[in-house]
Amino acid sequence: MSLKIVRRLLPEWGTTYGPPGDGPFPAVMVFHGSEGAWSGWSHRNAVLLAAHGFLAFPFGYSKGGNAWNAGSIEEVSLDRSVTALTALRAFSYVNGKLGVYGVSRGAEHALLLTALMYRDAVDGVPDAVAAHSAPDVVCGAFDARSYRDSGDPGWQPWDPSRRAWSWRGSSDDLMPTQPIGIEQYEGPLFLSHGTADRVWSVEMTRRLEARLKAHGRTPEVHYYEGQDHIPNSDGENDHHDHLISFLQRHLIG
Repeated sequence: MSLKIVRRLLPEWGTTYGPPGDGPFPAVMVFHGSEGAWSGWSHRNAVLLAAHGFLAFPFGYSKGGNAWNAGSIEEVSLDRSVTALTALRAFSYVNGKLGVYGVSRGAEHALLLTALMYRDAVDGVPDAVAAHSAPDVVCGAFDARSYRDSGDPGWQPWDPSRRAWSWRGSSDDLMPTQPIGIEQYEGPLFLSHGTADRVWSVEMTRRLEARLKAHGRTPEVHYYEGQDHIPNSDGENDHHDHLISFLQRHLIG
């Protein structure tokens, strides 16, 4: 029996997952959320995309952490993300078409990175962008070591002075609550959200959709009725059906 999904090393960056053979294949960079790079969720999502014809790269951008601790999302260099995108697009198994997909903080990463690259005319802007449970504004830093659920005696309010992202060596223009300027991006955009999300309110995606349409954009938007931040089996199957269809149309044709 031959393997249906093959791991390949993207030199200096990490593992990819893709179909067998020499390709080349359309690529998707997968951004994890606050669960961190070690949790395995982004690798699991990459494997699912690989099963449908994509060479998927789960990009670990959180700082520190290990198998027991998610690490932090603070002063994360989006310039490094651009470098990783460039390396992925140039990978010999990639056909030059590249999308990005993120969930939660990964969705914020995907939208913000694309918006900044487009605004500043940086080469290699993604050919398609998919974001599930995305915020419509820049969010503050996250550190798993100090995270507590609301109601926990050690819970602390979000500190807006701590910044999650940096661009071109500075975080001054990426203050928390600043709108993410994805409406300037002219490429295909996929947004989705569970209407019962208890972590990131669905109203954030509704505001994103309204802002995009006010600027003449036509995003593909899906709301999953009654689904939480992590959907149930039926909700997840529905989401993946929409997501993979979107990526196939815009990266495979």
